[in-house]
Amino acid sequence: MKRALINVDYTNDFVAEDGALTCGKPGQAIEAEIAKLTKEFISQGDYVVFAIDLHKKADHYHPETKLFPPHNIEGTRGRDLYGELNDIYMEALKNGENIYWMDKTRYSAFAGTDLDIRLRERAINEVHIVGVCTDICVLHTAVDAYNKGYKITIHSKATASFNPTGHEWALEHFRSSLGADVK
Repeated sequence: MKRALINVDYTNDFVAEDGALTCGKPGQAIEAEIAKLTKEFISQGDYVVFAIDLHKKADHYHPETKLFPPHNIEGTRGRDLYGELNDIYMEALKNGENIYWMDKTRYSAFAGTDLDIRLRERAINEVHIVGVCTDICVLHTAVDAYNKGYKITIHSKATASFNPTGHEWALEHFRSSLGADVK
C-alpha cells in the first residue's frame, strides 16, 4: 500500500501561545510526535502534505468568519508552520523531497482542493493524518478520506484540540464510524 501523511493546520495561529485561535499547551505537546512522524514519512519516500488553512483579511463571505476570530490570514506569521515542523519543511524543500504545501479554505483538506487527484495520480490509497484541531479540520479531512475510500490512520499522539471533550469524541468517532486505525 502506498501512503501519505497529511499534516493539518499545525501553524503558529493554531499552536503558538499567542496564536489567534490556539490550542495552546495541547497543541504544543504534540510537536515532537508530529516532527518525528513527518521525518519518518519523508525519509521513507512517502508523500507528505501540509494542508494549511488560508483566510483573507475581513472576508465577510467565508462561513468561519461568524464562528471564529480571524486566523491563518494570508501573508501573516500565523500561517507559518509551528516550531520544528517549519524547519523540517524548509529542509525538505531544499532537498526536493516528495512534499506538497496545500492551501485549504474549508475544514477538510479535500474540500475544493486537488488533494484527491494528487493522491490518486501517485496510487496512494492510505492516508495518515496528524495536526489540529482533532474535532474540526482533522475530523472533516478524515470523513472526506473515508467517503473517498482511503484507508485511514489517525495518530492520536500527534493530534490536539482546544476542546478536550471534542478531541476524545473525534478519536472514538474515527474508530467506530470511519473504521480508522487510531494509534
